Formats: sequence, C-alpha cells, structure tokens
Amino acid sequence: PHPPCLLPPLLQIPPQDPPFPSSNGLCPISKPSLPPTWADMDECEYELHDCQPSQQCVNTPGGFHCQCPDGYRKIGTECVDVDECRYRYCQHRCVNSPGSFSCQCQSGFQLASNNRSCVDVNECEMGAPCEQRCFNTYGTFICRCNQGYELDPDGFTCNDIDECSYSSYLCQFQCVNEPGRFSCACPEGYQLLGTRLCQDINECETGTHQCSSESQNCVNFHGSYRCVEKNRCLEPYVQVSDNRCLCPASTPLCREQPSSIVHRYMSITADRSVPSDIFQIQATSIYPGAYNTFQIRSGNEQGDFYIRQMNNLSAMLVLARPLSGPREFVLDLEMVTMNTLMSYRSSSVLRLTVFVGAHSF
Repeated sequence: PHPPCLLPPLLQIPPQDPPFPSSNGLCPISKPSLPPTWADMDECEYELHDCQPSQQCVNTPGGFHCQCPDGYRKIGTECVDVDECRYRYCQHRCVNSPGSFSCQCQSGFQLASNNRSCVDVNECEMGAPCEQRCFNTYGTFICRCNQGYELDPDGFTCNDIDECSYSSYLCQFQCVNEPGRFSCACPEGYQLLGTRLCQDINECETGTHQCSSESQNCVNFHGSYRCVEKNRCLEPYVQVSDNRCLCPASTPLCREQPSSIVHRYMSITADRSVPSDIFQIQATSIYPGAYNTFQIRSGNEQGDFYIRQMNNLSAMLVLARPLSGPREFVLDLEMVTMNTLMSYRSSSVLRLTVFVGAHSF
C-alpha cells in the first residue's frame, strides 16, 4: 500500500473513481468523472516561489510573479532603492530613506499640505521673542523697537536710548531721561515754554507772591521776585507817588541833594553778551537853554556799567561786562541840568535796581 499523502486543502479533491496508482511515490491524481474545478494555489502564501528576499511575491491565477515594492526598482534579480531626491520632488530639502523619501523645509518655513512644498511661517503670530515689535518676512522675522529705544545686539531686546547723553542742547536747562523718551526740566522760578525752553514765572502777575498788598509792591525778576516797600523815601525826601521821592526846596538839607529820586527796577539774565544796552534814561522836563548830562553817581564801583549819552535829553545805560547771578545792583543814575546864562544847576536821580538772574535765560 502507498503512504497517505497530504495536499493543501485547496488541492484536496474528493475522488469519484479509484485513483490511478502512482509509480513515483507522489500522490495520485484522481481522474475526475466531470470536468474538474481547479482551485488556484497561492504560491506566495506557501512560499512555493523563487522571489528574492528584496522582492515581493504577487500571486496570479495559476502562478505568481516577483516585483519590487514601492520605492525600489529591479536590477537583475535584486530590488534597489530608488533615490527619489534625484527627481527634485521637494521644494527645499529632500531626505532619502529605504524605499521612500521625505521633504524638509528650511528654518522659517513649514511643509504644506502636499508634504512637498514649503510655506512661510509667521513667527510673529507664533510667539516670536521680540520684546516690542515683530515684522514677519519671507522665511524669517525681524524685531523692531518703539521710538526712544534701540535694538540690542541679540536682535530681540529693546534698550532705552539715553537721549540726554547724545547732546547737551536738547533742553535749555536740564534733560531728564525716561524710558523711551526724555523730558526737559526748568529750575525753580521757571516753567516750560513748549517742551524744551524755560520761561520765567511772573509771580507778581500770577499772584503766587507773599508781598503785602497794603505796604509792598511785588517786583518780578528772572527766576524769582522781590517785595519792596511802597514808601522808600527817607528824610528829607517825601513821597509823592509809589516810586517817586521829592526833596522840598524849602528844606535846607535839600540844597545839596538831588531834587528827586525815582525808583525803578529791572532784570537781566546772567552771562549776557556785552556791550549791551539795558536801560534808557529820558528827561521828563525840558527847560529852555538848559543842558543835561548823565552819569552813574553810585553803585558802579567795579565798572560793570557805563553811560552813553545819546542827546541832550536821553542816555543809555550799557552793560560793560558779563555778570553771573544771582546778584543785585543798585545804581544811582543822575541827570544834571545846567543853564549857564541863568547860573542854574539841579539834579535828579533815577535809582535803578538791577537784578541779575541765576541763569542765562
């Protein structure tokens, strides 16, 4: 008797007639009484193929064939990886891998939905490290700073610009640096005029002085003010107005004194350029045949001022040297009136108080 044979299930056909004996020891083939229904054998499943390890076995009706997987090509009997990167499938950078490839984008870009193209990344919308302002550009971004700041060498941080250190001419008095800007400050007694200049505060006009309205007058000068007595007349002079003192001719002591003293006040800035005309003296009374001369009677011991007579009726007080402040000068400017035909001589004094401010503005 022959040993039993085993066939794959798909090949086991129920015998209808006694099988023909086999002389080679293989399973006998039944002789069908009807046309047989042959079932296909999957050579790939039962590894009854001769495909190389790098190949894929593909079953076909009645047979099989060997093919290379995607990403490979057949050279001889072997499958060799296809270098897809040679065909420039990627916009930026291609990375080949066994049987496949992948696309990568340069910094500042990301893969599009087709996994091949690269689109710009808006870093500003994704939290770019700019401290103040971010501007997206193609493939990257740039940081910018607000006015008053400058970009740090790191490209992200904004540092305050100390405008005051760049120039000493930004402010008339003092420059104050602030984050992102600067401001100007003025000394006491002054206020800002615009944003950079300083203007004297007239305390007498604004009512911010401490003078007594009954007995004192407020005199404003650069940077401050002074309270002066309304009655500044000393004997033998008598007051005829707030600023005028008269020496009566009937009083013996008045014979050798100026007939009148008029009080005036003025203010000049420090370090004023010289020579500089600062005050004009004008005769108020005109006498026929009289001749007037003008002089500084007192208060000019250091020669800081001089008189320039302009004509018979007026003269100019001139600043001869730059003055630093704060200082105060009291100058007696005398006008001497003479009439030689009538042997007449008289004088009057304008007592001018000159306040020199502490600053050049």
